[in-house]
Amino acid sequence: MKLKRPDWPRLQSLMLIAPFLIAMAVIFVMDTITDYAIAAAVFYTTVILVATRLLSARAVVVLACSCVLLTLVSFAFTRSGVYEVGLVNTAISIVAIGVTTYLALRLVAAEATAYETRERLLRIARVTSLGELTASIAHEINQPLTAIVTSAGACTRWLAQQPPSLDNARRAIDRIVQEANRSSEVIARIRGFTSGKEPQRSAFDLNDAIGEIVSLARSQIDHHEIALTLDLQPSLPAVLADKVQIEQVVGNLLLNAIEAITTSANKVRQLQIVSSTSDTGAVRCSIADSGVGFRQGEVDHLFDAFWTTKADGIGLGLTISRSIIEANGGRIWAEANQPNGAVVLFELPSVKRETE
Repeated sequence: MKLKRPDWPRLQSLMLIAPFLIAMAVIFVMDTITDYAIAAAVFYTTVILVATRLLSARAVVVLACSCVLLTLVSFAFTRSGVYEVGLVNTAISIVAIGVTTYLALRLVAAEATAYETRERLLRIARVTSLGELTASIAHEINQPLTAIVTSAGACTRWLAQQPPSLDNARRAIDRIVQEANRSSEVIARIRGFTSGKEPQRSAFDLNDAIGEIVSLARSQIDHHEIALTLDLQPSLPAVLADKVQIEQVVGNLLLNAIEAITTSANKVRQLQIVSSTSDTGAVRCSIADSGVGFRQGEVDHLFDAFWTTKADGIGLGLTISRSIIEANGGRIWAEANQPNGAVVLFELPSVKRETE
């Protein structure tokens, strides 16, 4: 006899809804055996509130209707107390169940909409950052491609010799492979910036992430003759965050600093990136520039949505940067640089701190 395979999805659904059915049964018994004056049916609202976090909207509506039905049945079976009081309490309980169900479902829908909006804004910011970094990306990819062409030409010449110089040809081929891998890594980073994937938190070295973004922006830094100082703390504790998103933040802050320097009348063009460990054990990164700095009251609005000091800005870069940092358990703020310019700092929890 062939055994029928279990329907695992259905079993999982039953296991998920079973605690709610048990809770409803307990409330039904309490509501039935107690006096009319005791509105135990109001506790059904607790079941509804918990269910909205775990079950689908359709399942929540079914549970709510079941709660209303159980309330009516309980009222019919209750024998103690003043009938009129029981009638009022039953009506209040049914209204409470209905209102709670409606508001809870609206809240869940609003949270889902807010999450989708945030994800769309993140994708917009990635594309915007990508557009601003186009020249740097082209420069970064052009270097390994040029090296590949050069190595391929050298390999052809080594093989054309009589006898062929196989050792030199092999070394040229190795360089081609290395440069091709480098190009692939650059393209992978670009794809990461523009993708809408869910955040993937993992431990990584913030210094390495800073180095990758600096390499992408190197052509702009050199083009504008900006003196870049990297003061990265050696043996920096690893941070636990979404690397692609943190690189997006670093890239946005770096581009803002470059633009602030290039639009400033100050002849001193300095940019400093510092990584360190804070007193609380968090990993800190600061990006300081010698640009235009802040006017009175601007610091209080820097991270507000759609607030910008740029003529062609949309005011989302720093807002999304703050959302990313806070979503990864950190914080971000800005200060005035001395003697002029601005400093933007952010902190992320280290892996060691997370495990404590």
